[in-house]
Amino acid sequence: MSKGLKLTDILVTVVVAVVFGVIYRLWGDVYNVAKLPGIQVDQLIYGLWFIASTVAFLIIRKPGVALLAEAAAASGELLAGSQFGVEALTYGIVQGLCAELIFAAFRYRKFSASAAGLAGLAAAAGSLLFDVVKGYTADYQSWNLLLYIVFRLVGSYVICGYVAFGLVKALEATGVTQLVRPANADDYRALDKK
Repeated sequence: MSKGLKLTDILVTVVVAVVFGVIYRLWGDVYNVAKLPGIQVDQLIYGLWFIASTVAFLIIRKPGVALLAEAAAASGELLAGSQFGVEALTYGIVQGLCAELIFAAFRYRKFSASAAGLAGLAAAAGSLLFDVVKGYTADYQSWNLLLYIVFRLVGSYVICGYVAFGLVKALEATGVTQLVRPANADDYRALDKK
């Protein structure tokens, strides 16, 4: 199995990113509707903004894909008129880098829902750090800040892990992923079991 990205890998990553860039742009409106003062329930769905990194990695399974996908999706969101402006891109780069670090820690050999969930947790941690630096959490009381953090982490783990894994498995069932992972690639099947 070649570790380097081929042109096909990059093109598939960009296609995934473009799709999620549009979803990210639309998700901003959904996210704003889900906000309930003081309850922080919106944080349970915040993790959708990290899913491009885990979906792309679970499909392509090579170094650099998570970062590339998340940065490209954030760029697409920005170009589509994101309400968050350039912040969408800066957050996306940090989130993609954090997810990439988790896959690197597994030496790019673990393709499970739990590994993707950990990548989602790392992306969430990166976004939380940005939130603190930008002062978005400064006015929260400690109990409310705790809800904010816990809900974002839990939601990110589930969305980037189990939802992303399920989505990729559904794509595999259609045969779409054979472009980058041929059906006869025994090394991929063996790695799926780890």
